[in-house]
Amino acid sequence: MSRSLARGACPRVTAPMQTGDGLLARLVPAGAIAINAFSSLCAAARTHGNGIMEVSARGSIQIRGLSPVSAPLFAVTVAALDIDICDGVPVLAEPLAGDPAALLDAHALATDLRAAIAASSLALAPKISVIVDGGGCLHLDALTADVRLQTVATEDGPRLHVSLAGGAASATPLGLIAPEAASDMVLALLTVIAAHGADKRAADILRDEGVEAFSRAADDRLIPARALTARPEPEAIGLHRLSGEQCAIGVALPFGQADAIDLIGLAAMARANGAAWIATAPNRTLLLGPIDETTGFVLATAADHLGFIVDARDARRRVIACPGAPACASGLIAARVLAAEIANVLPAGQTGLAVHVSGCAKGCAHPMTAPLTIVGTAQGCGLVSNGLARNTPERYEDTSDLVEIVAALETADA
Repeated sequence: MSRSLARGACPRVTAPMQTGDGLLARLVPAGAIAINAFSSLCAAARTHGNGIMEVSARGSIQIRGLSPVSAPLFAVTVAALDIDICDGVPVLAEPLAGDPAALLDAHALATDLRAAIAASSLALAPKISVIVDGGGCLHLDALTADVRLQTVATEDGPRLHVSLAGGAASATPLGLIAPEAASDMVLALLTVIAAHGADKRAADILRDEGVEAFSRAADDRLIPARALTARPEPEAIGLHRLSGEQCAIGVALPFGQADAIDLIGLAAMARANGAAWIATAPNRTLLLGPIDETTGFVLATAADHLGFIVDARDARRRVIACPGAPACASGLIAARVLAAEIANVLPAGQTGLAVHVSGCAKGCAHPMTAPLTIVGTAQGCGLVSNGLARNTPERYEDTSDLVEIVAALETADA
């Protein structure tokens, strides 16, 4: 249980990954988690780990600080909670079940796809993933996947737009299919990937061979379709309407991290006000429901007191940070400590990413460009403007000077 995983592998409950603060286990929820089970999961994170829990940019739950002795005990505890987890290929559906804006039930389709993929026994790369977007308000356009199914409205009813290797705007389009053809189509496309080797992704095949192999596998089952245009980024924080008179409320974890005791407190408050489930969402967010609108304001106040983010304009949302040192063995700076200090000097009321703080050049928390990236290096904190953590820094600064430097840059840009 204590082995380090090879680069490209994904830590799981039964195969945690070694990090700077012990072993890390990751759960990919297959849907909402019953609120009592979520509380028990948090309690297990305190008992068997160091009590630090994370929600990732893709909505996964990570438990930190496990040990070779405690990790198997944690796995047994999680199995007893009967939480529905993507144990094989992650098939992610939009997070808000019961969204009246959705064109079809993405969660039901995702469940069918998981079963079909598991039964196929295909040998696939660890990071292969599938996205099912039902067309609801909390869409998944920004998340990349090897195979994407996005629901679109047509004269003949809802159809699934099939594309490969990317987000909604960057993926390579294949065409449209009827929802009932989804399982066969996804299996055909994943079979193409598997045939190229257990370490290959859809992007590798598209780069080396183009789209032809996938088009042959799809045969004549697809209606030609153009690439989709990315929709405006959804906001998970705040109230969201569900069917009937009920709602869900979204709150975010600062820099994706929270103490298990605070999460237990949030769950207890939600349960006392009628909530039955908690669901993870992209951008390090939790959704709690179903509740009525008045309860939403009560829970928002409680979450705020516990340190969670309840306002989309909170300056902490403008900074992305990995765990950094000492939690990550690769981290050369205390990224989240620095991120909190930087957030304190960012102007209030603004939105949009301002700073990416990365413990090392891998840039795990944000593998994309940022207006300013601060990256830990052997030479000090490297600064990269409008680039990636792996880019060569334009200059190096001492950690103690960074908050003042960021404040000056923000003032200059105002």
